[in-house]
Amino acid sequence: MLTNLARKILEKITPYTPGKPIEEVQRELGLSSAMKLASNENPLGPSPKALEAIRQALPNLHRYPDGSGYYLVAKLAKTLNASPEQLILGNGSDEVITFAARAFIEPGDEVIIADPTFLIYRIAAQLAQAEIRIVPMNGFRYDLAAMKKAVTPKTKLIFIANPDNPTGTYLTRAEVEAFMEGLPARVIVFFDEAYAELVDAPDYPDTRVYLEKHPVIIARTFSKAYGLAGLRIGYGLSSAPLIEAMHRVREPFNVNSLAQAAAIGALDDAAHLEATRLLLRDQKKYLMNALKEFGCEVVPSATNFILFKAGPNAGQTAEALLKRGIIVRHMKAWNLPEYIRVTIGLPHENQAFIESLKETGRNHS
Repeated sequence: MLTNLARKILEKITPYTPGKPIEEVQRELGLSSAMKLASNENPLGPSPKALEAIRQALPNLHRYPDGSGYYLVAKLAKTLNASPEQLILGNGSDEVITFAARAFIEPGDEVIIADPTFLIYRIAAQLAQAEIRIVPMNGFRYDLAAMKKAVTPKTKLIFIANPDNPTGTYLTRAEVEAFMEGLPARVIVFFDEAYAELVDAPDYPDTRVYLEKHPVIIARTFSKAYGLAGLRIGYGLSSAPLIEAMHRVREPFNVNSLAQAAAIGALDDAAHLEATRLLLRDQKKYLMNALKEFGCEVVPSATNFILFKAGPNAGQTAEALLKRGIIVRHMKAWNLPEYIRVTIGLPHENQAFIESLKETGRNHS
């Protein structure tokens, strides 16, 4: 029960519930070990160069971080062929989403969101008191034609996750081009590309080409491909005027000094990123084939996780796996009660997951 002192809008908001940490699962169930395959984290962990950068930054923890993120922003600008004025750092890419909502949405503006997709879009839009238009996916893929038709004179912002979470599907260059063509210039398109570095598809779009043509915001993160989820570091890329507006709603010192140092180190380690991509390519194939052999419907994934249909007992299956020390994500919160999302882990973790899934003896068809 909410206090009567809270904003009325909070009554309509369902808080985001993150996956349980390994330590909490072990404590609750009395397990000596557990495998977390629920939160789309990098199974290889952070780059050694990122860890060394953290060690070097430790003696200065009594100082506030660089509020402008000067060195990381400069590094990103060079990497992305952009200017520093086109970049903003966030406490994870989630914070960039909230920056956009705070900076651009007036009460009553319309925001277009797909279903199912990342839950934070809806929460950020609700807090900004936007009118939310939901466009269902088509075959677990964004229906960009339907989203474009949903645009009205009141539409201000469209969120597009590419690839999407929780489905894992991606939009092609041609699909995005057709969507952007003729879109009203007053509509901001927010491309959430948290998994972009993990996509292995030649037709994946480079949305930077739209930065000078249309109001576009691109958000990326160091949580997935770079293995820095525990430090919460992401960034937004856009035109300088849009970035300036978002800076006005950014809290000072929003990104800590260890996160900034680690991100710079991670960007310097191309070998670690490539090792991550190779592991995912190999283990994704193994998991998808094993799940299909087991009779599960599998959604093709361009990311480091797989969404699959586990049947009407999906919740019980996820609970049974949890008791065996394997943490996966039941997708009830996304209105997909028959589905489970599993993160691609290390080979022995993936094998243990498949074996445990078989041992549950449930009907997954």
